[in-house]
Amino acid sequence: MSSQTIRLAGTALRELRVHFCQLSPASAGVRDFIANDYVPMKKANPDVPILIREASGIVPRIWARYEHGVEKNVEVLDYSREKVTDAIRQLANAK
Repeated sequence: MSSQTIRLAGTALRELRVHFCQLSPASAGVRDFIANDYVPMKKANPDVPILIREASGIVPRIWARYEHGVEKNVEVLDYSREKVTDAIRQLANAK
């Protein structure tokens, strides 16, 4: 588990979507994040929709939707689990 659970409540974030490939080595860090950190993050943020989307052969990406339909995304190609966590924290704290 990460040293600290990601808190999404109290931010402008309205939805988080994680897209990744089930087999690609480029998505390994995202898969590790989901296996180890998704459940604690979801328990800590029950009111924020967190969607996990698997698709074969895609570039791993994290999408954040904010107020007024504004969206941002980060490509997490070949990211480690820790870098995926950092990317989610940055998206959660973006305005």
